[in-house]
Amino acid sequence: MKLFVTGACGYKGSVLVPKLIAAGHEVIAFDIQWFGNFLRPHPSLTVIKGDVRNPEAYDLTGVDGVIHLSSVANDPCGDLDPKLTWEISCLATMQLADRARRQGVKRFIYASSGSVYGVKDEDQVTEDLELLPISEYNKTKMCGERILLSYSDDMIVQIVRPATVCGLSPRMRLDVSVNMLTVQALDNGRITVFGGDQTRPNIHIDDITDLYVFLLDHPEHTGVYNAGFENLSIGQIADLVARHVSAEVVVTPSNDPRSYRVNSDRLLATGFRPKKTVEDAIKEIVGEYRQGSLRSEPRWNNLAWMQSHVAEVSKVA
Repeated sequence: MKLFVTGACGYKGSVLVPKLIAAGHEVIAFDIQWFGNFLRPHPSLTVIKGDVRNPEAYDLTGVDGVIHLSSVANDPCGDLDPKLTWEISCLATMQLADRARRQGVKRFIYASSGSVYGVKDEDQVTEDLELLPISEYNKTKMCGERILLSYSDDMIVQIVRPATVCGLSPRMRLDVSVNMLTVQALDNGRITVFGGDQTRPNIHIDDITDLYVFLLDHPEHTGVYNAGFENLSIGQIADLVARHVSAEVVVTPSNDPRSYRVNSDRLLATGFRPKKTVEDAIKEIVGEYRQGSLRSEPRWNNLAWMQSHVAEVSKVA
């Protein structure tokens, strides 16, 4: 298939695109490249630097499927410039979906977020529960879902609500819980845990990217799917890190009691199976760090990088 992938140079996209090419697909990688481009050249890959807010920047002629990853990722970044967040994660999604329909695209995979549920008391947070998003990021993801579902009669729509992703990527992120705590331990010999009882659902980056490939191969599985296989507290994650890094775990009070958890039974019923764990991600990060291949860099922290480039990111390319 000829695939148009937005956010293709991001944390997930940099792992996903090589898998799509290996599976025999032709990929148009579309990304504004705020954090750079780490995709290796390939005859089946076309990289376009552009802003998803500008529909004139891309052409979907001949495209069989869209994988829409681009967004202002995570709550703090979404709150940094709410207008920008709504433009990218909601308005641009509407424009992309409309153009896809008009140009005959038959497949659309949308990367939503497991945080669209808000804070739930239920132990089993399934796809059927009411969505009560509490941040700009969550709200725009819910909006994006509603937009895509309205096109279900025109194309195959598959929506994924990923848990917090962890693990290695050429375009690394060190501002997500597992990665952050692991490198914190490696850098400082100390892990600072705020609260510790807050639960976060997690998924290895290889599993979430494998899932997108799986959905391309299985168009019969439409609708919305949670994707998270380990609901762990921040304290449990810190303890896992401490198994592999000699580091002191220090617990301090937190003013953020929010817990997120998801149930992914609907996804498992499709036949998809995860292959990796949070502990695998930790071990892989530790290995790269000790080999000197991974270091803390400002661009691996989305919020800090966007704050230092705020004038740039508020403009349409």
